[in-house]
Amino acid sequence: MVGSHSLKHRYVRVNGIRYHFVEAGVGPLVLMIHGFPELWYSFRRQLAALAAAGYHAVAVDLRGFGESEGTPRVEDYALLGHAEDVKALVASLGAREATFVGHDWGANLVWAMALRYPELVNGVVALSIPFYPEPPDPAEIKRFARGSFNFVEYFSRPRAVESEFEQEPQRFFRALFYGLSGDAPPGTIDHLYRGKPATAKLLDGFPLPNALPPWLSEQDLEYYVAAFTKTGLSGPLGFYRNLERDYPALKEIYRGTLRQPVLFIGGAEEAAVRFGSLEPMRRALPQLKKALTLPGCGHWVQQERSEVVNREMIEFLKQSIERGAASAT
Repeated sequence: MVGSHSLKHRYVRVNGIRYHFVEAGVGPLVLMIHGFPELWYSFRRQLAALAAAGYHAVAVDLRGFGESEGTPRVEDYALLGHAEDVKALVASLGAREATFVGHDWGANLVWAMALRYPELVNGVVALSIPFYPEPPDPAEIKRFARGSFNFVEYFSRPRAVESEFEQEPQRFFRALFYGLSGDAPPGTIDHLYRGKPATAKLLDGFPLPNALPPWLSEQDLEYYVAAFTKTGLSGPLGFYRNLERDYPALKEIYRGTLRQPVLFIGGAEEAAVRFGSLEPMRRALPQLKKALTLPGCGHWVQQERSEVVNREMIEFLKQSIERGAASAT
């Protein structure tokens, strides 16, 4: 029970696997998609808020994450394969369309789905990862660090991240959540993305907190540790290990124009915001309703700033999605 709205865990068969999601409320469908290394649980504070506002809120465990079944082939975790799973889930829920919310790789997934299935996606809320008119070129991504540690390249190496996680699962998540948050010491994000040597390991240079920040409890942390200890990280890392495989199809999809209403929220201490730009998104999206950058907030925006994210999401749904649907009829 969260607030006055109980969370229901459900399982359906999707593309041959058992697929897990958590839902609350009734009304227009709002479907939330996590990134790496996350779970439906990353949206725990959004589920109740959306349900209370009159929406059918659904947060998924993507294939191979949490309680959703995994498969053995790395190619099964390609971005557009995840898109097929999510599309099938929407059909199983009996909905013709939904507003899609995505964080991290979930935002990349939602951007692609809005272009590929425009009839299915009636609006987009993207958290942390802005839109670019072309999908990221894997070669450019791997050149991003210019001789420093490269997250994408390291995550693509077989067994590299898995080995660090398996040695100390608790430390792995404690360091990752804290180090990429707005609560980390000043300069942390610059060091992690620009100051680490190329030969470093993932957790090298990550600070560890004396106490967890207020948005993350020991119980929250243990939920992630237990889930990924059970499943491992190899399937979830498929986002990174399919970059070259996804790229040609994404280039074709991105030839279209994303015309749905869009809300973007990112942290000022988010690498994709700090080292990227929101201007291409502002130029490319004809219905970008708002692009917010939250001072002092890092990567885990819907957890670090849940009240702001909930308020902005609900306002966007009321003003841009419901009002747009009413005017169309």
